[in-house]
Amino acid sequence: MATDKTFEIPEQIRTFAEKSVEQAKKAVDDFIAATHEAVAKVESSSATVQNGALDLNKKVLSLAEQNLTSAFEHAQKLIHAKDPQELLALQSEFLKAQAASFGEQVRQIGDAAAKTVASITEKATKG
Repeated sequence: MATDKTFEIPEQIRTFAEKSVEQAKKAVDDFIAATHEAVAKVESSSATVQNGALDLNKKVLSLAEQNLTSAFEHAQKLIHAKDPQELLALQSEFLKAQAASFGEQVRQIGDAAAKTVASITEKATKG
């Protein structure tokens, strides 16, 4: 006797998960907004040497924001997975995409850091 087993997430759990993801996303969005505001305040009172550090901070913040957005989009996809195979396929796809972007993000941070160090060194040798 063959049984047809299906993977099904109860609607209450799915609704709870969606609300939890939405609440977490709102909290992160609020944190990002507050961080942008703090960076803007520091930026308005910064000297030339600090500008490079601010640029580096902005780059890191931007990349973190991109990663968080990707993670929340992924969570939304996972919530709507129809079966374990789809869940695993989504997870595999997400991990591959994250691994691919990691190298580019490291390069961007390295470039921004090098620019910052060069700016500070230039300012120190002129001053």
